[in-house]
Amino acid sequence: MPPPPEVPEVEPVGSAHMKPDGTLELRMSARGPGAIAGEALFILKPDNPRYAGVLEHLGPMEPGGYARVMPFPPGVF
Repeated sequence: MPPPPEVPEVEPVGSAHMKPDGTLELRMSARGPGAIAGEALFILKPDNPRYAGVLEHLGPMEPGGYARVMPFPPGVF
């Protein structure tokens, strides 16, 4: 029986910080073939319609806290 195929390890795509007022700052980056690279800063306030889904994806976080940002499933962000 052949060994199971290797599953590539998923790398974080950025980091998140929760400001004291609950605002999320997500610093994201992406790399592609050759020298393709991109960076972005997303700021989500608690009243943003995407806020709850993003926070659920990040996991438990308190004001002042940080978290790794793993790739988002389609439709979450």
